[in-house]
Amino acid sequence: MGYPSLQACITDLEKHGHLIRIKEEVDPYLQMAAIHLRVFEHQGPAILFENVKGSKFPAVSNLFGTLDRSKFIFRDTLEKVKTLVDIKTDPMRAIKRPFSYANVAMTALSALPMKVGKNAPINFGRTQISALPQIINWPMDGGPFVTMPQVYTEDADKPGIMNANLGMYRIQLGGNDYITNQEIGLHYQLHRGIGVHQTKANAKGQPLKVSIFVGGPPSHPVAAVMPLPEGLSEMTFAGALGNRRFRYFYDAEGFCISADADFVITGTVMPHENKPEGPFGDHLGYYSLTHPFPLMKVHKVYHRKDAVWSFTVVGRPPQEDTSFGALIHEITGSALPSEIPGLHAVNAVDAAGVHPLLFAIGSERYTPYLKERRPQEILTIANHILGKNQLSLAKYLFIAAKEDDPSLDIHNIESFLKHVLERIDLTCDLHFYTKTTIDTLDYSGSGLNSGSKVAIAAAGEKKRELWTELPAGFSLPRPFNIFKLAMPGVLAIEVPKFIHEDDIAGAIDIMNSYVKDTDLSGLPLMVLCDDAGFTAQTINNLIWVTFTRSNPSHDIYGIDSFTEHKHWGCRGPMIINARIKPHHAPELIKDPAVEKTVDALGAKGGSLYGVI
Repeated sequence: MGYPSLQACITDLEKHGHLIRIKEEVDPYLQMAAIHLRVFEHQGPAILFENVKGSKFPAVSNLFGTLDRSKFIFRDTLEKVKTLVDIKTDPMRAIKRPFSYANVAMTALSALPMKVGKNAPINFGRTQISALPQIINWPMDGGPFVTMPQVYTEDADKPGIMNANLGMYRIQLGGNDYITNQEIGLHYQLHRGIGVHQTKANAKGQPLKVSIFVGGPPSHPVAAVMPLPEGLSEMTFAGALGNRRFRYFYDAEGFCISADADFVITGTVMPHENKPEGPFGDHLGYYSLTHPFPLMKVHKVYHRKDAVWSFTVVGRPPQEDTSFGALIHEITGSALPSEIPGLHAVNAVDAAGVHPLLFAIGSERYTPYLKERRPQEILTIANHILGKNQLSLAKYLFIAAKEDDPSLDIHNIESFLKHVLERIDLTCDLHFYTKTTIDTLDYSGSGLNSGSKVAIAAAGEKKRELWTELPAGFSLPRPFNIFKLAMPGVLAIEVPKFIHEDDIAGAIDIMNSYVKDTDLSGLPLMVLCDDAGFTAQTINNLIWVTFTRSNPSHDIYGIDSFTEHKHWGCRGPMIINARIKPHHAPELIKDPAVEKTVDALGAKGGSLYGVI
């Protein structure tokens, strides 16, 4: 089956018990987001908000809140689309086994976009930006945002839908210095598809035409976030996954309009015209702050008759975008390893906010004749990974050799880290990339988009047994009096707030002197943090604190460290300073008063009774 609209999907989900309705009036300021977050935490259903304060349009969220629900939505097409991606990755498979792929022919046909007449559902009515649900997710957000947009742009050199880009870039609808109903903000990086289009338009001195689609068949937002193989259009993917051709037309002003969308906002981005955008509570678990980003001058806002506003909420993982990631992996899991020779698996670790941390497994075959194996081929693979699209935003890459444990799983965080820490040689297995780019949303670096990376490679036999408990009498010097073993081989050490960041190196020198005669071979990693109890409480806490609050070149230290021929290493444990620094962005914190209103909805008689 193929849903012709978002409403058709909502009806189907409700029929099968995958959606609830909230009939009470809900406030788009914090309350709707709080409801969404609570339902997601309980792995609950999709949510239809029927009565949004200040807007005539209902809203839906948590459509993709679980992988099982996503599989249900795409139950008739998912396997066929996975096969299409498989063929795109390795066309020889279809040639060698043509009958195995014969069943995807119709799916391939539905991938072709279809131009339709202007009497499409989206042409039902016009509205204004201020009439849309003005959803604000977090207390410090700069205004309402579109959090489930499909942003469409075309290439100035090669116009037309087959060379267009459909991406999910956040949109600020109001607040800051934006003129209400006339201006909105776009947040994206110049290396992304829309950024390439803007650069070309700027070079020609032309405005970039932008169409923002909201809602529509559920395959459309999935296509907007899908890291597709080069040459495969998002619109074709949307058609294949939804089993319904992507329908579109051009309006009188030349903007591409998604005929099946619930809303379409059209507008232009003039060359080099920016306004402050943000703050915005983002997927690392912190706010991305206010910075100048492209300004879009609004032309029209289209909507269909039964329009439903689609949104999500991001914050510290896991969130709905975690389930998006699981669906992406389900579809394209085999694609990336086939593009990088020797790579078997790679995982952008969700618990660390996705971009800061990667786990990878590669082959290590270069030196089978050596008495002691060491990382070589996997270092080549690491360079490939850190130069690949979104993976290039990572700060930390842990890579292991498949030959050491064929059953190693990149999705089992503690097991994978344990494997690496058992084998790492800290004198030679840390490889830094300094003064480079990191994620725009990551404020642990030295400036916007600026930071460092480290590849941590491990190959060969186990070199140590990790401590599973601290030896009797183990101690550290003042002020490092509070510490807890977070997992085998990793010690979370609380640093008092009175220790200024400028003094941290001196404090580590004191520790260095104190433990110089202590056998710490079973403790390869120490993490300096603000709260050792919180950091060591769960593996997810350890990962989040360690890798979102540190910049490798600035925050990695070591016991008995040295620099030799420009290579840095340490003979004792590696130390990562994962304290919150003065330049870091604020952490996302829920509003207690709003949380009480959600509690009330969960009480007997409320729409969330039995759900939360």
